[in-house]
Amino acid sequence: MSLRNVAIIAHVDHGKTTLVDQLFRQSGTFRDNQRIEERAMDSNDLEKERGITILAKCTSIEWEGTRINIVDTPGHADFGGEVERILSMVDGVILLVDSSEGAMPQTKFVTGKALALGLRPIVVVNKIDRSDARAQEVLDEVFDLFVSLDANDEQLDFPVLFASGRNGYASDDPEAREGTLHPLFQKIVDHVPPPALDQDGPFKFLVTLLDRDNFLGRILTGRVASGVVKVNQQIHALDGSGAVVESGRASKIFAFRGLERVPVDEAKAGDIISIAGLTVATVANTIADPSVSDPLHAQPIDPPTLSMRFAVNDSPMAGREGTKVTSRMIRDRLLREAESNVAIKVTEAADRDSFEVAGRGELQLGVLIETMRREGFELGISRPRVLFGEDENGGRTEPYETVVIDVDDEYSGTVVEKMSIRKAELTDMRPSGGGKTRITFSAPSRGLIGYHGEFLSDTRGTGIMNRLFEKYGPHKGNIEGRKNGVLISNGAGEANAYALGPLEERGVLMVEPGEPLYEGMIIGENAKTDDLEVNPMKAKQLTNFRASGGKDDAIRLTPPRRLTLEQAIAYIDDDELVEVTPKSIRLRKRHLDPHERKRASRAKAA
Repeated sequence: MSLRNVAIIAHVDHGKTTLVDQLFRQSGTFRDNQRIEERAMDSNDLEKERGITILAKCTSIEWEGTRINIVDTPGHADFGGEVERILSMVDGVILLVDSSEGAMPQTKFVTGKALALGLRPIVVVNKIDRSDARAQEVLDEVFDLFVSLDANDEQLDFPVLFASGRNGYASDDPEAREGTLHPLFQKIVDHVPPPALDQDGPFKFLVTLLDRDNFLGRILTGRVASGVVKVNQQIHALDGSGAVVESGRASKIFAFRGLERVPVDEAKAGDIISIAGLTVATVANTIADPSVSDPLHAQPIDPPTLSMRFAVNDSPMAGREGTKVTSRMIRDRLLREAESNVAIKVTEAADRDSFEVAGRGELQLGVLIETMRREGFELGISRPRVLFGEDENGGRTEPYETVVIDVDDEYSGTVVEKMSIRKAELTDMRPSGGGKTRITFSAPSRGLIGYHGEFLSDTRGTGIMNRLFEKYGPHKGNIEGRKNGVLISNGAGEANAYALGPLEERGVLMVEPGEPLYEGMIIGENAKTDDLEVNPMKAKQLTNFRASGGKDDAIRLTPPRRLTLEQAIAYIDDDELVEVTPKSIRLRKRHLDPHERKRASRAKAA
């Protein structure tokens, strides 16, 4: 059977996974009466809840005698490491662009990687049925983007289709509003070259994805670069320098058929497969015949730019809600994550009770924390901090990001003012139609930590912000952080409505009556700039004396402000932690004792 390997790349929410759903349906992968969930490729719980793709996944469909292996990739910049790895498995890419939003930062990032590898793109202008579609302008933007990324003549001569992934049609005509995806299938078969690989040489295979199975152990996924592999064949794993990592047998070989992983007896060059049987081999290792000593070249991955400290939960409520609370369990879980996710780096701190975890952004590390808390872990998480570098003269450098903001015209002034406070430089500003403005900034990553929530408030929830790592540039000096102080509980017990009533005048509360508290826990935001210790547990004296008015007023409290995990991580200051357990997210001071807090602040000032 003829073979094609293709990846679908796009900015977040431009419709990749929805398009794959329709490719499944129209290729006959599913029966007509088969019940399948929407966005079938988003298989894990977090992906379904958030509506975004987090992990790259492989699938395959058959169309008129050709097997098409498709890799669905994440669209968010924080998960760019997933995209960088899988591009070595494919021979072509389908670039999906929203007919209204056009080329966005993540489109630029993944397209640049694909063009640098010499892959020829097929451009699909998606969501063509939108009322604000501007297909021809978007196509011009994509062409300009390719030119700016130094695409060669062959890559610039790309085929174009206008499609609606949700409605299941694609056409050469931008005005078409019905049909099928057969033109897209035909373009893939005609335009993407079959794998030009060595069928007769010894077996070689580069690991690009790592998975785990409770029965089979490690499952290594990638594309066979040369030769043939059969079940129970002797194989060994080589690292980047050619040293043998381990030897063993290919106990199982799986191929992708629709949403299933199907066992096969053998696989040949060009096939995307999974192999089980090795216990140590990991991402970027070469799996090969024992006669092979030269490893395959693995694509370099961009370095992480942000880090957080994951510590053992040492609050007075530690161990009440989670089952995995020791540093050994946390260490094993983080090292396991670093193995399968090459964009994450884990280093152990000197006290051996905390770990420095470096990644691409707040969302990537937030997803890792959310996954761990669902597995039963309890953690203390510090405020994110950027990873500084040095230039050739020994000067300090820091990561910068390109920030593209789409906002209603009336809020553009507020956004520009707030971004300038955070040391961002305005690089472009243009009307994008429909009463909206697109503003582009070059901003230090440090200044953007914690800004997203404030940005949504400033734009009444209508603004869209997209960020992408740009470069390491000169250090921008001090950037103003959170303006308001916090309200801190001065004792342990249960929050009392009688005490919380008067505290509402002091600021915004984050707890409600009956909630368990401890000394040093943050219960709200102070209206002023300094921190304030308060007693939220004070109960009413039950005496025979009556109030002078003759009645006791009922206490009516405003519903508390509840922070999500990402909001909590972005909200805290350097001397605070987020306590994460399977059931709760609490904010607390790093030092719970007020005397220790004073000592630490004096030492910092000195």
